Amino acid sequence: MQTQVAIIGAGPAGLMLAHLLHLAGIESVVLEARSREYVESRVRAGVLEQGTVNLLNTTGLGERMRRVGLLHHGIELAFAGKRHRIDMQALTGDAVTVYAQHEVVKDLIQARTLSGGEIIFDAANVGIHGIDGNSPVVRFEKDGSLQELHCTYIAGCDGFHGICRPSVPKGVLTTYERIYPFAWLGILADAAPSQDELVYMNHDRGFALFSMRSPKVTRLYLQCDPDDDIKNWSDDRIWDELLLRFRCKDGWLPNVGKITQKSITPMRSFVTEPMQYGRLFLAGDAVHIVPPTGAKGMNLAVADVRVLAQALAENFETGSKTLLDRYSEICLRRIWKAQRFSWWMTSILHKFPEANPFDQRRQMAELDYVTSSQVASQSLAENYVGLPMDVPDRWSN
Repeated sequence: MQTQVAIIGAGPAGLMLAHLLHLAGIESVVLEARSREYVESRVRAGVLEQGTVNLLNTTGLGERMRRVGLLHHGIELAFAGKRHRIDMQALTGDAVTVYAQHEVVKDLIQARTLSGGEIIFDAANVGIHGIDGNSPVVRFEKDGSLQELHCTYIAGCDGFHGICRPSVPKGVLTTYERIYPFAWLGILADAAPSQDELVYMNHDRGFALFSMRSPKVTRLYLQCDPDDDIKNWSDDRIWDELLLRFRCKDGWLPNVGKITQKSITPMRSFVTEPMQYGRLFLAGDAVHIVPPTGAKGMNLAVADVRVLAQALAENFETGSKTLLDRYSEICLRRIWKAQRFSWWMTSILHKFPEANPFDQRRQMAELDYVTSSQVASQSLAENYVGLPMDVPDRWSN
């Protein structure tokens, strides 16, 4: 098999890259270790930055998002029993859209299928070779048969546990990591959201987040121990804890309903530099993980491949490697800003085991300042709706 770009991973990064390359007239093949059913049902993040929304719209992927996505003009920070609204629309002119990651993946797969592009699901024993030469090869098994895919470049979009990042020779990459002393217990519940915007709650018993996936489904999270077992959390215990943490002086609470999914997710900050080696370019969770507090994970992945697609298009069209050579530099500048914001949101909303009374009062002062200062609120809003791209591209509007 022969293609211009081999893309490892059919998550948002890999599929969006394939879509953008198709629009630029560049051939690609996407390889995915899991089944189509698995990747289309894998529940992940659900808040899209304004720039991600604009990209989906300008590239022909936004029809279903516009129809069923939930437009949010603000968020609420709650602490000391009171809710405080941050009006992102008024502060920045932009907003965010709640539209689940697996729905974006469904739209991307459908677009890929309609365009005749190739996605090879259930690709086993994938390995990449020759990334430090001029003719890289991807070897994999499909239906028990060993196959080879020859290409010009490889895009490693296969996530934190993928095979692409470990394929880079030792000593090339530098990793920066922070493991947090807590996790999120997340649930989906068959309950109509009791309000229209997200509520981030700082409570003495730990952080909680009110969100939603549709007009009939509520998404909720609560801070828990990273070593806890989901088996220890009965539905009744989860609801008791959520209702306790969300109780506000104005009487607002989430609606209670049947829990259809529940899981515990550990939290980390993780960045690997550089994001490229030879003919291999890494994107998305393969090179960076953010705590979900700032809603940046999928948005960063989309931003990465937006830069990469532009750089590859420039290379194939003109022979120039100027943008390709700067891929890591351009992406990492935005990634570290998103890491800073995600860490900051996490630090002001969660309870840290080692926190002393001074730290606790300082945290309350930070929340008070953010919700009472227009300048501080605007800084939060600017980061939440998404910082601008550093490099204009053909998909900008």
